[in-house]
Amino acid sequence: MPHAVDPNRAAQHGSVVMRLLDEIFPLVEGFYVDLHKNPELSHSEHRTASGVAEWLTRTGYEVHKGVGGTGVVGVLRNGPGPTVMLRADMDALPVEERTGLPYASTAHATDDEGKEVPVMHACGHDAHTACLVGAADLLSETRSEWAGTVMVVAQPAEETLDGAQAMLDDGLYERFGRPDVILGQHLGPQPAGLISHRAGVILGAADSYRVRIFGEGGHASQPHTTIDPVLVAAHIVTRLQGVVSREISPSEMAVLTVGRIHAGTKANIIPDEAYLEVNTRALNDNVARQLESAIERIVRAEAAASGATREPEIERFEGAGITVNDPTSTAEVAAAHHAYFGDDYVIHLPDPFPGTEDFSCFGLPADPQPIPYVFWFVGATPHDVWEAAPGDTPYEKMGNVPSNHSPFFAPSREPTLRAGLAAITVAALSYLGSERSAPAQGAAPAGGAYQGQAFDGGQEPAGDPFPVHDAPPPVGEPVSVPEDSYGPPPEGPRSSTDPYGPPPAEPSAPAESFGPPPGDAAPANPFGSPSADQGGYGPRPGEAPPADSYDRPAHSYGPPMGEAYAPPAESGAPQEANDAYDSAFLASSWPEPGQEDAAKSTHDADMDAVIGAQDEELREEWRSEKAEESTLSADMAAFLDDDPQGASPQGPPPQGPPHGQPSGPAYGGPPPRGDAHQAPPPGPDDDLPDSEYRL
Repeated sequence: MPHAVDPNRAAQHGSVVMRLLDEIFPLVEGFYVDLHKNPELSHSEHRTASGVAEWLTRTGYEVHKGVGGTGVVGVLRNGPGPTVMLRADMDALPVEERTGLPYASTAHATDDEGKEVPVMHACGHDAHTACLVGAADLLSETRSEWAGTVMVVAQPAEETLDGAQAMLDDGLYERFGRPDVILGQHLGPQPAGLISHRAGVILGAADSYRVRIFGEGGHASQPHTTIDPVLVAAHIVTRLQGVVSREISPSEMAVLTVGRIHAGTKANIIPDEAYLEVNTRALNDNVARQLESAIERIVRAEAAASGATREPEIERFEGAGITVNDPTSTAEVAAAHHAYFGDDYVIHLPDPFPGTEDFSCFGLPADPQPIPYVFWFVGATPHDVWEAAPGDTPYEKMGNVPSNHSPFFAPSREPTLRAGLAAITVAALSYLGSERSAPAQGAAPAGGAYQGQAFDGGQEPAGDPFPVHDAPPPVGEPVSVPEDSYGPPPEGPRSSTDPYGPPPAEPSAPAESFGPPPGDAAPANPFGSPSADQGGYGPRPGEAPPADSYDRPAHSYGPPMGEAYAPPAESGAPQEANDAYDSAFLASSWPEPGQEDAAKSTHDADMDAVIGAQDEELREEWRSEKAEESTLSADMAAFLDDDPQGASPQGPPPQGPPHGQPSGPAYGGPPPRGDAHQAPPPGPDDDLPDSEYRL
């Protein structure tokens, strides 16, 4: 079993992680944008997998490609201790993107039926993958603070619900070890940067079925000589609609959808066959099996009633069971997130989502000793979009914002990535032991993807598949870095010529960071009261929170005004904590008439003016004034500059939850390595074993 989680460890590591997060964030952001522009369908994630393997290799992980198809596994061993598995999915969807973002996908691919389809990261898997490799980098950077083994799993084909099982069938645990705990996360429609937990069932089960009905075709003028499969299919569709309303208990959630029907080629021909695809959803495995039984019974009975001479074919072609978070592990990870982010950034969901993941397969639910896992949500909806969405409750608002699988799904980039990157890193550090060990003999040194490391006989990689535009050098003397260098060698002390700056002072959480310094009490409400001149949430550095900081803007899930949020119960009663929070969650206070200004958009007033203005001079003046405050990496700014409208239709992302700044000089970033977002090099030669991926 994994080590018991100490919430204080998250707070202790918080300032260190935040400082390193600020350094690495431009790279994570650039990788995310590159993935978003270049999505790949399930089982075809070749480019994405190469990028993940490249990053993990530079960061010092033992890397294995081709696990379960296009899956990637990275292992970092750091002495005795628990094995913590971090998982993210890589695949995209056959959706045509309509976000209008400057880095929107225009990709097309051939699906499994041979049709050319548009492709989009409409479910946030690009963010999941970027946060995964970023967390792997941060853990490599902080390996002197922990002991154990980190197992990074980049999974293919989650959208077809068979990628996790494919990796297991390929010997995932037999080859790389069985983890003590599994951690995963998913973007959701909640306000950007908000972490949502739930003990027990958090996601439902889903199954999809193909149904072929056989008749006897003929001329439309002679129906009496045929057995019409279209009529049989119509009866089946109608009869199936009564399964949920008449066969499933009203206390259970169940959905049965006929999502596809195909039959015939011409109006005056009665076809020989009809084809259906049926999808079911449930929050209980017994209900899922009840739905399956009803489908088979009804299909066969309707075919028999029509006089069909051939039995119908029914095939379950994809599916996954319910995702059930281990109550004890969930309470522990949630406590770590509370300690790091603060209570206002972490909520507990009163109800599960009906969506489905194959993440639960990694927990081996049928095993006599299943592996505990924790799966949580990271909010992605821009705060101004959330506030403008109609609805009196959080659930009503979530139904009125662009969500997963929508062509308009556009996560608020910075707060979403920062929260996801910190959440999975803090959770992992909370499990990993406190014993320290030196890197193994011959192992790549710790230092992250942006520090100089030699691989494959001491040769640097020939090219950087995910370069970022050069950032301004640190304050002080200019920095001269060779063009082919990723930065200074990790060995030896830092110097004033180090592009990453001199050694930082003893880390401490800035006033605007996630979470207080260790030992300090968390502010009553880190969101604070949004104001136009602040440009975000929370007080300016060095300023005390406003007296009315309990007045919650419309985007905040939280207890009623004036009531303190109760942290989650100890591991003994996680479900009681969920139940107790239910009423507070649903009764959250929203702005009353006349108080709308307190919940206004997070955009600055001058930003709103710029978005609506066509005057280029005004736009350039605003950009000049805000240049030093921009949190966009240089490649993002270049993308926005290329946008003929000056900004995406959605506008620049809101500031989101406050984040800290590096305690040392500003991070200069690695030197450019060619055009931004160039494609990665081809994967390894076919004659190389997957476990010997070389740069």
